[in-house]
Amino acid sequence: MFTGIVEEVGRVQRLWQIDGGWQLRVAAASVLADVQLGHSIAINGTCLTVTEFNSESFTVGLSPETLRCTNLGDLLPAAEVNLERSLAANGRIGGHFVQGHVDGTGVIAKKQAEGDSLWLTIEAAPDLLRLIVPKGYVAIDGTSLTVVDVTSTYFTFMLVAYTQTHITLPRKPAGDRVNIEVDILGKYVKSLVAEVRHDTGIN
Repeated sequence: MFTGIVEEVGRVQRLWQIDGGWQLRVAAASVLADVQLGHSIAINGTCLTVTEFNSESFTVGLSPETLRCTNLGDLLPAAEVNLERSLAANGRIGGHFVQGHVDGTGVIAKKQAEGDSLWLTIEAAPDLLRLIVPKGYVAIDGTSLTVVDVTSTYFTFMLVAYTQTHITLPRKPAGDRVNIEVDILGKYVKSLVAEVRHDTGIN
């Protein structure tokens, strides 16, 4: 479990294929403070297991499903990524409950400054947009954000000045893919409604 509060921005060192699988190595500092093999670190909001580490970097394995559902396969050497360690039981929840289970990807459609804040518009598939609500939570590349508007093709949110300096989103250009994890409450409601419809025969 994560909170969507990015601890640091790391840099990709290498993404490579070995023995039919993929490995990703990321240079980092803060998230390595108490790391152990098997620990979970979210990279761009994707919960991944540490398989190797040293004082300057860590390595994770990527499954085919992870590559299909996220933007991690797009990463090039030196690319910036958002990093967050899994939540400690006594930790403070500064964002919202984020599982690190990416539901799909969207595309940055528009960026627009307003004062020292930054508006972002993200285009996404209808099945994701149905689970996103105005003033609700969404995690974009692992960052907990509050939704402003939602339409049939996109949703918007605003980044304050502080957040802009601590995550990768402001430096991504329009057209870049981002990872999206919708609020878990929306997924539970969708599942329960579908079950009720099935049991009652309601279409």
